[in-house]
Amino acid sequence: MIWLELCLWYSLQQLKMVFGQSLVLLAVSVVFVNHKQNPNPDGFICLRIPWFKIVLVTEAIFISFVILHWGQSNLNYNIWCDSGINLGIAQGSPPALDLKNEPDKTISLANLFEAVAEDLQTLNQNLRLIVGAENPVLMSAAEQIFGAGGKRMRPALVFLVSRATAEIVGLKELTTKHRRLAEIIEMIHTASLIHDDVLDDSDIRRGKETVHQLYGMRVAVLAGDFMFAQSSWYLANLENLEVIKLISQVIKDFASGEIKQASGLFDCDVDLEEYLTKSYYKTASLVAASTKGAAIFSGVDSSITEQMYEYGKNLGLSFQIVDDILDFTQSAEQLGKPAGSDLAKGNLTAPVIFALQKEPKLREIIESEFCEIGSIDEAIELVKKNGGIERAQELAKEKAILAIQNVQCLPRSAFRLALEEMVLYNLERID
Repeated sequence: MIWLELCLWYSLQQLKMVFGQSLVLLAVSVVFVNHKQNPNPDGFICLRIPWFKIVLVTEAIFISFVILHWGQSNLNYNIWCDSGINLGIAQGSPPALDLKNEPDKTISLANLFEAVAEDLQTLNQNLRLIVGAENPVLMSAAEQIFGAGGKRMRPALVFLVSRATAEIVGLKELTTKHRRLAEIIEMIHTASLIHDDVLDDSDIRRGKETVHQLYGMRVAVLAGDFMFAQSSWYLANLENLEVIKLISQVIKDFASGEIKQASGLFDCDVDLEEYLTKSYYKTASLVAASTKGAAIFSGVDSSITEQMYEYGKNLGLSFQIVDDILDFTQSAEQLGKPAGSDLAKGNLTAPVIFALQKEPKLREIIESEFCEIGSIDEAIELVKKNGGIERAQELAKEKAILAIQNVQCLPRSAFRLALEEMVLYNLERID
């Protein structure tokens, strides 16, 4: 039901941008007229609406929403309803979720991070300082990643959540701990990338040579270890046991994710749950810890910190699923690495898992470990022809919708808007 309610509410925002608020409110009034309104203590009006009216209205509005945002005219979804449902509609103005009243505007990272641009600029200056200069070779290796065109998404999320939650408790400026958390998160992320490239034997990262290609395996491993050690030292100095446990678990999750991936190569029996668990360990765990840690340092109550954790988890999973889709749909130039590289190494991602459910021949090719010339290209085509891409897109959107729902506990602000638009930015990558 969360899915249904959120889609209806969010779709109304998109229609309002196109057709104007008055027309949409009139249409909604016509549908809901004659239904009893029961105010509740939360400031919402509970409307008892027969399930079939919700389905019909939502279907019409949601299809419009899909056309506006994703350029698709169909989306398979299932709705389970009782004979009637309680739909909460906030009294007063709806949340400001439009993209500056420009429905066709493409969301860019520069626009998303504009609200925390100064914070990110300070972060970039501090990163090189806190890495330390006593180990020039290791520092140079780490800077290879720092300067390789990274999005700085994780520290940006720390700053956005920090500022959004600071408003709740009346903090006018971020604390030193907020800023240090963002720096620690980026160091941990950088360390994980260096080690990932070593484990995957990747030659290219973001269009540039990887650390181990430039400095050798030994220096790369030590550089990653050095970054983990530095981040752990700064983490301990935050003197917040809850955050220390939270971030320490992330480092453990990285190892668990790598072990799961290594032990499951070319395993066609891997299911979606195992894939999502591995994706959580390798990607979403750090994002979730970033957003929850930021909320903890703002001093908000536990219900909000948990919602921020869920936001980071759902956003992180959606990002990973989209990345796995792009591995099949983009060129090597666009990806900054060889296309189809995960599949070639036996790492079976969401598009492959879905396609395997329909095409037995794909299993045969994968289990042969692509021993025949051209078998990789054949496998990629089978993934595309058997709905692997489309079903993975639906999964990414499901996680995205949950992420948007998670941030509705925050006050309306430019920071919450950026958190919502981050979700849409990710989905636009698969338009």
